Amino acid sequence: MTAKTTGLAAKCCAFLLTGGLLTMLAPSPAAAAVPEYTTAEAGNPFVDGWYADPDIAVYDGAYWVFPTTSKPYDQQTHLDAFSSTDLVHWTKHSEILTKSSIPWAERAMWAPAPIERDGKYYLYFAANDIQNDSQLGGIGVAVADRPEGPYEDAIGRPLISAFHNGAQPIDQDVFIDDDGQAYMYYGGWGHANVVKLNPDMTSLGTFADGSTFKEITPADYVEGPQMFKKGGKYYLMWSEGGWTGPDYSVSYAISDSPTGPFEKIDKVLAQDPAVAKGSGHNSVVNVPGTDIWYIFYHRRPLGETDGNHRQLAYDRMYFRPDGTIRRIEMKVRDNFADGNALGWKTYGGSWAAAGGRYRAGRSLGGKALLDTDFADFTYDADVTPTSGGGDAGLVFRATRPGTGVDGYSGYYAGIGPGGKVVLGRANDSWTPLGTARMPIAPGSTHRLRVTAVGPSIKVYVDDLLTPKISVTDDTYRSGANGVRVFDTAASFDNVAISPAQ
Repeated sequence: MTAKTTGLAAKCCAFLLTGGLLTMLAPSPAAAAVPEYTTAEAGNPFVDGWYADPDIAVYDGAYWVFPTTSKPYDQQTHLDAFSSTDLVHWTKHSEILTKSSIPWAERAMWAPAPIERDGKYYLYFAANDIQNDSQLGGIGVAVADRPEGPYEDAIGRPLISAFHNGAQPIDQDVFIDDDGQAYMYYGGWGHANVVKLNPDMTSLGTFADGSTFKEITPADYVEGPQMFKKGGKYYLMWSEGGWTGPDYSVSYAISDSPTGPFEKIDKVLAQDPAVAKGSGHNSVVNVPGTDIWYIFYHRRPLGETDGNHRQLAYDRMYFRPDGTIRRIEMKVRDNFADGNALGWKTYGGSWAAAGGRYRAGRSLGGKALLDTDFADFTYDADVTPTSGGGDAGLVFRATRPGTGVDGYSGYYAGIGPGGKVVLGRANDSWTPLGTARMPIAPGSTHRLRVTAVGPSIKVYVDDLLTPKISVTDDTYRSGANGVRVFDTAASFDNVAISPAQ
């Protein structure tokens, strides 16, 4: 069953539609896991590499993500996919569709849209970025017998090869309604259309009035439409702003009909200057048999200036009682359960994600930082000093990172096996700000929390109600978050950073 199918029976699974949601009738040996997270708990990005425009489907108990390979345009000559049964551990499937399989795709292909019907797996894609009707290109469709392909051109030509109602034929999304009717939503250049797909999924149908292309453009629409259904209502999402800029974002509308009208309700996903920029071109998945929903999207790290340097992320999507969507919060979490440390950049020392922890060898000031820029926040992590006479802990409001004992500008709070708690600031030299004592045995794990609001900085260890250290210092107001060791080996787990409430 695909993420975009809310009432259609799927291979190996049986579901009952109840108020637009899915209720499982009978267990299946391939039933999808029930991941109930607030975000990618093992960290965003959840896969390695530069990717964009993710679309997601659920096939036989596995979640499949199909993204654009985010390279300079004419280098986007193939599509990869990623699969997972738990949204944590992902398997890469390389080159499931290549330009060589699509003879008319003379340039690039991007924005894949997956769906399954009658045992066949379809992948719709945009190719060639046509600028007028005299050019060859548009929206194509490939088909395979398995989710991982290989996919082959289904019709030997574009399915949609011309502009209609001003919509450039790109950025397609396919949705099968509860009555079995399939629709495609697509369009660039600020215009969106919907078309019917015939049961063969490779030809266009007509509406009751005899038309083939219906314009459904909502206010502020730019590109990237996405359709899903919940509670009998049709949700259309789309991207606004320029895809290379920081204002790229996602808005949505709700309608009683798959063909609209769609009136904009609100912006639901936008950049967070503390976490990432350029967030957009999304898809949505409902965990089968639950009311758990996730939004998948791409975003650009804060420190990146190359427009193609985009990464894949997902976060939980929550609905209000009236069916409207709450604003998405780009949470920062990492429990290292996926065995990698994507998003972390190291400066000195030896670092490895293993056994569900981020492990640091003993060094003098080795650190690993996330590309964040928090000012006021709560920062938590489980810290386990394992050997050595120094300390291990959290770096925050850090800039100018480099190697060396105090090779950064920012703050550090740490604990050591000798029973000490320390807080200080660095700027190529160390300035202590506070110390405390408590029992800390080598190899014991402690919950370390730092809160920073303006000049007020507090450090908590285990007891998260009473700070061990509380100081006032306004030397540094914002910067990156990270972890650090000084003359000790340590491991870190369950990292979580949230803006101050």
